[in-house]
Amino acid sequence: MKRTTLVALVVAAILPTAGQTQAQQPQAQQLQTCGPDKVATAPDSRYVNHGDGTVTDITTGLMWKQCAEGLSGADCVSGAPMHFTREDAKKQPQGQTFAGHSDWRLPTHKELLTLVEKRCYNPSINATLFPGTPTTGYWSSTPGAFNPDYTWIVAFGFGDLYYGSPSGPFTLRLVRDGK
Repeated sequence: MKRTTLVALVVAAILPTAGQTQAQQPQAQQLQTCGPDKVATAPDSRYVNHGDGTVTDITTGLMWKQCAEGLSGADCVSGAPMHFTREDAKKQPQGQTFAGHSDWRLPTHKELLTLVEKRCYNPSINATLFPGTPTTGYWSSTPGAFNPDYTWIVAFGFGDLYYGSPSGPFTLRLVRDGK
């Protein structure tokens, strides 16, 4: 009962206001806030920007798409963030070639959590290397421990981790194993 209430509160906090779709919510106007007295957990020095829309995390070896699915451009503000059900999120990377790579996949919840910049919020990610990041929930490939019908979701408003319903809809950022 408490878990259901918590999920409902978190989901309610990230859903658009009445009469507004998520695509209409301002993404680029959000101003990231970071605690200047705290040490960065995801500093620029941790990443290699390849200049092709991808970034490699040298700590994990993972290569990430800089923009959420549906967004593009150097600042990830062209287009609109796409929102997926769980099944559609699983299908999204299939057959997709981006920056010369065709082995993109959904990240695990632990991989997504490595992107969380703990000293910042709105969004809680390195905004220099992952610009224009919507603060909504992002799909992971990890099923819920107590209910495998649900999936772990990471929201980049505050770096929250919670369960998401298969119907979502949630945003998606793809990853690949670096080589």
